[in-house]
Amino acid sequence: MQERIILFDLDGTLTDSGPGIMKASQFALRAYGVERDWQELDFFVGPPLDETFGQFMPKEDIPGAIDQFRVYYHDVGWLENEPYPGVREMLDTLQKNGFRLFVATSKLESMAVQVLGHFGLAPYFEAICGAPGDNPQAGKKVNVIRAALQKAGCTDLTQAMIVGDRKHDIIGGKLAGIRTAGILYGYGSREELAQAGADLICRTPEEFMKIMLSEQQGDKRMNATERKIAEDLLSIRAVFFRPDEPFTWASGIKS
Repeated sequence: MQERIILFDLDGTLTDSGPGIMKASQFALRAYGVERDWQELDFFVGPPLDETFGQFMPKEDIPGAIDQFRVYYHDVGWLENEPYPGVREMLDTLQKNGFRLFVATSKLESMAVQVLGHFGLAPYFEAICGAPGDNPQAGKKVNVIRAALQKAGCTDLTQAMIVGDRKHDIIGGKLAGIRTAGILYGYGSREELAQAGADLICRTPEEFMKIMLSEQQGDKRMNATERKIAEDLLSIRAVFFRPDEPFTWASGIKS
């Protein structure tokens, strides 16, 4: 069986980068005559910048606004940031239990490497995949997910998952053909994640970690055929797992 591969979003999932991103967004909008309180700009956390700036200005102004955003963010904004409680412990436990960890973010890859290095989280990841500075399409979520899967040498998409706090993470994962997990301690709501079709929704890093470890133990008890049945049932949310009866249908009929 291929090792489990987990891709993590960065902003709003591993670190609370909201204040720096929102203040950088305010700085950029002000340069184009738009005044907004920075605390109202939380929707800038997560999605690609060209999409969010597109809500405020014509297409031809967006590259300049992104440049202004990066002026602030590269100077002080990236430091207005901290790892979420429990994230370090989650990564450490998953790594020690054989999970292969990667980052897939729409943030500039160079900045993602800088942030994760600053907080001492970079060693947990085999690769940090983000947006190149000169190719907005490559920074779309589905494309950074595919880049991370390629670096992982993933040949079985059923063994890969993306974890994120916004619908863009979930939609990108679906388009890439992998499982998706939404987390509620970031900037997205349960409703947003559910509507996007998240396979799992977790409240804390610890809860996500425990689910992954539980699934890993279940994998060790299942043969390939049983695992395929279980994944198919989970995909239609039709089965509940119990340790002693792993194939108990919601209707009560056992396979």
